[in-house]
Amino acid sequence: MIVSRVLRKMRQFRSDERGSVSIETAIIFPAIFMVILALFTAFHTFQIYAINQKAAYTIADMISRETNPIDPDYLQGTRELLRYMTNGDIDDVSVRVTIVYYDAETEAYSYDWSAKQGDVVDVTPQEVTGWSARLPTLLDQERIVVVETFHYYEPPFDTGLLARTISNYIFSKPRYAAQVLWSEPSV
Repeated sequence: MIVSRVLRKMRQFRSDERGSVSIETAIIFPAIFMVILALFTAFHTFQIYAINQKAAYTIADMISRETNPIDPDYLQGTRELLRYMTNGDIDDVSVRVTIVYYDAETEAYSYDWSAKQGDVVDVTPQEVTGWSARLPTLLDQERIVVVETFHYYEPPFDTGLLARTISNYIFSKPRYAAQVLWSEPSV
């Protein structure tokens, strides 16, 4: 008797379609709002990754076409270009350029020069040797330009994605000269 009464009340409750829109909205709106923020943040993060990659390819292509030696001012200009293309702050972006060659005698990669602008460490010979899995197969004494870009990114909303440094590693063969040269400015 009690069980049948409870079951009848449960069926009535389940089939009851009356409700208050304002209460239902108050319950569901925060969840919908959080989903929208999370989707926006994820989309924005992927967009920033794509923009950074395009900027890195642009800088690598620009440097690979140089026939005159580049200098610290030129490299600072590439950092400014990266900042402009990524719509970031100058303190959040860094560029490192390395001219790498393959030595068939030692069967190892080495570098002619490396220069940086921004808050990034200098490249070491051991680091370049470790790039062998990341670099294409080169002929003896053939050179390539390796451009690395770094952009510190903070998501627009706190939805679980952490702040991170977006880094890109691009290599390109010099186009119009055998190699890209470095020139220290005269004082």
